[in-house]
Amino acid sequence: MKVRVKFRKNGAMRFIGHLDVMRYFQKAMIRADIPIAFSEGFSPHQIMSFANPLGIGVTSDGEYFDIELARPISSKKAVKQLNDAMVEGMEVVSFLQIAEEKKKTGMAIVAGADYLSSVTRGSFPENWKEQAEAFMEQDQILIVKKTKRSEKEVDIKPMIYRFEVREESLYLQVATGSVENLKPGLVMQAFANFLGVPEESTAFANHRLDLYADIGEEGERNLVTLESLGQVIEE
Repeated sequence: MKVRVKFRKNGAMRFIGHLDVMRYFQKAMIRADIPIAFSEGFSPHQIMSFANPLGIGVTSDGEYFDIELARPISSKKAVKQLNDAMVEGMEVVSFLQIAEEKKKTGMAIVAGADYLSSVTRGSFPENWKEQAEAFMEQDQILIVKKTKRSEKEVDIKPMIYRFEVREESLYLQVATGSVENLKPGLVMQAFANFLGVPEESTAFANHRLDLYADIGEEGERNLVTLESLGQVIEE
């Protein structure tokens, strides 16, 4: 049986990198007595894969990893046992059965993510809320993407699915995954540049809300949460 686990990552745990989060949950599975399956061979390991690693410093209400079970356990029991083994800043939200096919794993199907982003250092001009719509009405939103070897100009507008004001924050829904992947910090910096705010004078806090799969057909985008593709395992 394949299972998708959804969890939250907040507080001081936002500074823990992906590899440490993976090791943390490997140990948590044992502490919580979850019957996770192991691979075969000379060096058996827990069968576990994360949908999309979260950047250091980013908090989240919608992180996912998939596992295989050696024997069934109910969703209710598993969530309780895991949360009894969690530390402050980590909380398991759901534990759901998913399709068996490899192409249906979270890592393979993730296509989008949404965030709430806000300024933590510096400030935007007073009319920044009115400028959000104008920002998205541009024909192109160009940024300079830097790699270890080079820099290149990229149009990120096609990868921004939604961009709107929510109180004192900005809501972003962006392309995420192995095909296209846009970090919220790049969108916020592009918006700051659009407002004429110097790059070095601002910093942002990004909170991931959820991860999405695209179940649309013939090029029509239809994003649904990874959690919605699972089913509760009954007692």
